[in-house]
Amino acid sequence: MERGLDRRLGAEFIGTAFLLATVVGSGIMAENLAGGNIAVALLGNTIPTGAILVVLITMLGPISGAHFNPAVTFAFLLRKEIGVSEAVAYVVVQIAGGLIGVWVAHMMFDLAIIQASLTVRTGSAQWFAEVVATFGLVFTIFATIKSAPKAVPMAVGLYITAAYWFTASTSFANPAVTIARAFSNTFAGIRPVDAPGFIVAQFVGAALAVIVCGWLLRDAAAVREKEVQES
Repeated sequence: MERGLDRRLGAEFIGTAFLLATVVGSGIMAENLAGGNIAVALLGNTIPTGAILVVLITMLGPISGAHFNPAVTFAFLLRKEIGVSEAVAYVVVQIAGGLIGVWVAHMMFDLAIIQASLTVRTGSAQWFAEVVATFGLVFTIFATIKSAPKAVPMAVGLYITAAYWFTASTSFANPAVTIARAFSNTFAGIRPVDAPGFIVAQFVGAALAVIVCGWLLRDAAAVREKEVQES
């Protein structure tokens, strides 16, 4: 059933807000409980993030497509599966929802609501890691939509859970997440000055995934039919 744009935007806002509240809130809780053990804190941050993605995509996917991520919206735009004006609206509410989610997490843990992160995350290795992380995320989405659409929530949740650990950047893979985390001086933070490098890398990774998926997942029968029509 077709949903109105207002409800699609509402779903994107709510979903991104809950995603960031989980990312930052679980990071704060994990750091508080880990006793200085970074590996334990990262694990405590990873599991809730993967889990909430499964929940959010399952709940809100039928309404908005459950992008919660400007890089994902950008990928659908490149595939001409979303219009420019709608894509811009999606990105605006995703960023707004992400900031609200961060502020909600700060309030829950009795921290200053408005913060700026001091956590350094920069350099060619981390930028490349974000290209890889976002490529993998978008590839997971499109390949799973093609092969097993009902498995998308679990596939995305599991991919992000894995990518937290196999990428040097801990897989932000999301410009809205990156922007929001720049305003949290907690375990999950990133310095505002470091955010642009991550964001550029994320869009590059998304574009590469669209190109590869366009080749790898194309329908051979449809291609032949188009060639016949053009001949």
